[in-house]
Amino acid sequence: MRRVLRSFVLPGLGAIAVLAASGRMLRLAGGDDPREDRAVRALQVASGHRPDDAGAGEAAFEPGAPLDRITAPLSWYSGVPQTIANGAIWCAVTWTATRDRRSAVAPAATLALETACFVVSAALVGRPRPQGVWRPEPPHATASFPSGHTAASVALHTTLADLLDRHGARRARALGPVLRYAIPAAVAFSRIHRGQHHISDTVAGALLGRWSAGVVRRALL
Repeated sequence: MRRVLRSFVLPGLGAIAVLAASGRMLRLAGGDDPREDRAVRALQVASGHRPDDAGAGEAAFEPGAPLDRITAPLSWYSGVPQTIANGAIWCAVTWTATRDRRSAVAPAATLALETACFVVSAALVGRPRPQGVWRPEPPHATASFPSGHTAASVALHTTLADLLDRHGARRARALGPVLRYAIPAAVAFSRIHRGQHHISDTVAGALLGRWSAGVVRRALL
């Protein structure tokens, strides 16, 4: 119990404090419609989308635009049920492959730590979702800062890369950069393009995910 407190609980409380302070400062400095959202709107306009002036932030759009076809499955893949299923699957795969208990629980531990920090900090910051943007899917009930989808993607895939470094063959380790950077970056971009998050939300989410994976790496791997 003391080890859990020292390794996870106290660092988690510190991370929540940093995220809450950072999110509050962002809201104070830029308001709830920050200048960074201009780039998001410009990207959406370039993809053929326009905000619906009469609606609640939704928009008319041309189905099948290239970025839409790319970002839709990425946004779905990083959803809550899919991420939980991914974590469970990779715990089982790791246990089957290694028979190492610490390694087997690492994906779940990373997601649990990231989720706890995300939920509490989002509630403390209370940042609204971007305004006047195309948003094809309804947003989750949680606040916008930090991006939970981005944080979970970075946390899980970084931990999987760490497991490959620890247990994988040399050829398998070549997947490390794809897991650490390519997949999470694509998920973060999908959340921005689809109007779910401010750019700074995904940056904070990426930092939270990396930090969560680092805590689990030090404690378990």
